[in-house]
Amino acid sequence: MSKTTNKFAPEVRERAVRMVFEHERDHPSRWAAVVSIAEKIGCVPQTLHEWVKKAEVNSGKRAGVPTEVADKMKALEREVRELRQANEILLKASAYFAQAELDRPFR
Repeated sequence: MSKTTNKFAPEVRERAVRMVFEHERDHPSRWAAVVSIAEKIGCVPQTLHEWVKKAEVNSGKRAGVPTEVADKMKALEREVRELRQANEILLKASAYFAQAELDRPFR
């Protein structure tokens, strides 16, 4: 779960990113377009700039790990961590019961 709340709906993010791409040529630089559009939607320019970069990565225009792959990796890492914890618990339980079996008097 993210530590920050998502104030903007995915539709708003997508529209803002699309606006940056569409109006980039109307401004002297991409940053100027980002600042202009960020003011209109009510977010800070850095946030919108990150959305634009992420959209470029996801579309293959920029190098990086796409969101879908990053989410899958994060889920798999979490699963591995949980399985290792479960394995550790089972190993300790096995050792405990093996020791209890050795301490039991022989019949």
